[in-house]
Amino acid sequence: MAKNQVTTRRLVSAEANDVTLLDAVESTVDGRRRVHLFFAQGVNAEFLTPQDGLEVVDSGSVGGAPWLICETEAASGPISMLFAGKRIEIEPAEAELAILEDRNCFLAIRNGESAEVVADWVTYHAQHHGLSGAVVFDREKPGRGRAFEKTLNRLIRKAKLDCRVVLVSAEIPLGDLDTPPENHPYCTPGAPGKDRMDVPPGDGFSSPLKQTLIYEVARHRFLAAARAVANIDVYDLMLETDTTIFEAAVTADTGVVRLGGRHVYPWRSRGKKPFGFADHLCMQFDAPSLRQRWCIAPQKASSSAIWRLVRVGNANFSDSGVFFFYRFMALRHHGSSVSKIVPKSSLVEDEPLMAFLRQRFDADPVRMPQISTDKVGSGRVCLITTMKNEGPFILEWIAYHRAIGVDDFLVYTNDCTDCTDTLLQKLQDKGILQHRNNPFKGTGLKPQHAALQAAEKEPIITDAKWVACTDVDEYINVKVGDGTLNALFTAVPDANMIAMTWRLFGNADVHDFDEDFIIGQFTQCAPELARKPHQAWGFKTIFQNIGLFKKMGVHRPKGLNPQLWEKINWVNGSGQPMPKETFRNAWRSTTSTYGYDLVQLNHYAVRSAESFLVKRDRGRVNHVDRDQGLAYWFRMNNNLEEETSITRMIPKAREEFDRLMSDPEIAALHNEAVKRHRSKIEELRATEKFSTFFKEITGDRMQKLSRLHTHFGANVFLNGPDCIPDDVIQKDPGEEFFFTVERGETQH
Repeated sequence: MAKNQVTTRRLVSAEANDVTLLDAVESTVDGRRRVHLFFAQGVNAEFLTPQDGLEVVDSGSVGGAPWLICETEAASGPISMLFAGKRIEIEPAEAELAILEDRNCFLAIRNGESAEVVADWVTYHAQHHGLSGAVVFDREKPGRGRAFEKTLNRLIRKAKLDCRVVLVSAEIPLGDLDTPPENHPYCTPGAPGKDRMDVPPGDGFSSPLKQTLIYEVARHRFLAAARAVANIDVYDLMLETDTTIFEAAVTADTGVVRLGGRHVYPWRSRGKKPFGFADHLCMQFDAPSLRQRWCIAPQKASSSAIWRLVRVGNANFSDSGVFFFYRFMALRHHGSSVSKIVPKSSLVEDEPLMAFLRQRFDADPVRMPQISTDKVGSGRVCLITTMKNEGPFILEWIAYHRAIGVDDFLVYTNDCTDCTDTLLQKLQDKGILQHRNNPFKGTGLKPQHAALQAAEKEPIITDAKWVACTDVDEYINVKVGDGTLNALFTAVPDANMIAMTWRLFGNADVHDFDEDFIIGQFTQCAPELARKPHQAWGFKTIFQNIGLFKKMGVHRPKGLNPQLWEKINWVNGSGQPMPKETFRNAWRSTTSTYGYDLVQLNHYAVRSAESFLVKRDRGRVNHVDRDQGLAYWFRMNNNLEEETSITRMIPKAREEFDRLMSDPEIAALHNEAVKRHRSKIEELRATEKFSTFFKEITGDRMQKLSRLHTHFGANVFLNGPDCIPDDVIQKDPGEEFFFTVERGETQH
């Protein structure tokens, strides 16, 4: 070891009859030869039989991986074991504790990192943390690690470090055979779009580590006499503190201290140049909890301690707090763009990280672009919506929202047959709204998504102060002040986003179409505390159009500009702050985020049973491939409670409606839409399919189910109403009971 700073060792492995030996380590205890055998996960210890005077004196298991301690009278030479009946000769490796005795060491995994990265890792910790040794399990396939070893040895010798590195290789794979290489985005925690990835075949030599018993192998073969050992990997850097982790472990009462890692990322690469530590300047503003690791003083900690991946078994962490490290993710998960391994909308520059890298690595990483929120809208409120065959309901929806303070409407339509598009065009001619043909055809986009994409360039959107995407069956119900949006904005003056959680309004047992106001006819709905179905707590967001996000979305703006996340002031319908974990992707409320005190979104998804026939025949603007059948009616038709708060706005809405209807051209088109709606209902009810469906949704069974939602588990709503037995339906809605089923094929 004096000549080279880096030396290599190989695990003593063997395989036979589904039994895999990871390593065999021998030592001398009280004059007797002792051999410690370590086996792979899943090996059945009952299939292990010592031979030729080999005696098992102790055994155990770590994470499903067995180990045996055997003794033999033979002073040297191979030992024999039966692996599920097959005799295997094993030549144990001698424990080499003297190499790293009384040194401050790391125990790490290398899985594809370059020699330059590992040399930087060793050099930094040797110079600033007192590192003087390391055991690195090199996951390189057999026969490919020689060049890495030579380069690493040269770089460490060049740095003139007193640090010994033992590279440990294996002839057998230490990863999961069915999992792709660890550098693939699929193996990256939090990588976006995993469900859409083309996942390569498994590769046990480079997939994430599975055989975690190797930490005990390292302990018994190399590290039991070390002064202190920290378990971090070659792409981790410890932060500098007054006390090093090694000193902390040695002086801790338990001999074990806790380490906590934060993931850090580059913003983007510099062409084809590989990433280094110095390129990482970002963290996720909504990152999950720390990645736990440990540092132990072997002579101080309990003799029964077991070294594992993220903790030490049979030992407690000291109360000295957490010692932090950075985990440089693009070094382990290399070969892909940053956007493949982390949602870039979650990344923000971290000034302490950048200061650290500038000081220790002379870093000059690619910075995030700077974005301003100086945009000032016109002060107007705009709703954007998509419609198809909604003719009878348009004027009420427009009138109501004009009455509460909406200034502008941008409406996209496609394939209308009930003069919806004609009425909307006339309303545009009269200066009431803006109407556009939906440009979705040939784009591969769903109609609603195509409309939102096109709308982003419309002056009516770009110049607005407040924008929301709502449907014609959704009514913004302001419950504070005089019921107007100004009252809502006054109640939450600092908010720039307001989540409006749905209240699902059912058909109130109304079967026949009536052209009277929707908000007056249907007053039965789901309770406020409505965890299921999951649609019950969906929300729409009214937001200030100031550049916090890149584009509009159905439920909320999308594509967060993460540099601006601290400028987001998003509240729920009760004016309570939404947590930062919701800023990027949330579309529905939870028990901790729902609220209805200031505003709710009344969602009249079914209306009357007759009108629902037309809705089903028309199809959907978003999930265009899904039928709106019995399961949809069951989920969305909730008649448990009466809720009439919106009805106070009927007089103002009626004034606006009558004003619109005073125009003979608008009135004629509205009446024609009502006429065509009635005609379509008659046409559909004359068919066997829709006649049977109408009888089913208006029958006693479905009416009773509309009042039992709170008693059902999520799978009931996925499977549909046919999974509910009659005896459950006979129960009273006020009874305390719960019913659910196994997950089946989702019904729509």
